[in-house]
Amino acid sequence: MIWDELWQSDPDLANLGEERFNRTGLVLIATLRKDGWPRISPVEPLITGGRLYLGMMWQSRKALDLLRDPRCTVHNTISNKDGTEGEFKVYGRAVDIQDPDLRQRYAKAFFEKLGLDPTADGSPFHLFSIDIESVAFAILENNETWTRKLWKAG
Repeated sequence: MIWDELWQSDPDLANLGEERFNRTGLVLIATLRKDGWPRISPVEPLITGGRLYLGMMWQSRKALDLLRDPRCTVHNTISNKDGTEGEFKVYGRAVDIQDPDLRQRYAKAFFEKLGLDPTADGSPFHLFSIDIESVAFAILENNETWTRKLWKAG
């Protein structure tokens, strides 16, 4: 399922995720390396057109991981140890986006958000949309109570 379907199913949870992803403008993505070991890498997320997109440098290790095995986890960045910022995780599969129209819309939205055009110099780049299987959120409220939410596709 794409982000829009999460939004339609549980708008509060989707909003929590979007807030966490936009807080720093970076997320961590966990991929599987060729040798089976996990890899964690930073990437800039963009939610636009009802999809969670991740753009990556051409032939980056994380992109090659996803082309070989699309399973991944996307996690918001956290800057404190006490759990009060909340953790938002998306579990899913990366879909390689080759459609020129979707890529153009992504580039336009990326420029509008960050002032950078990933297509400006003509260099190729990888673009993935995350097909969401489940989402988890956890936050420590008032330094005493953990609140957890879980959503599964289908």
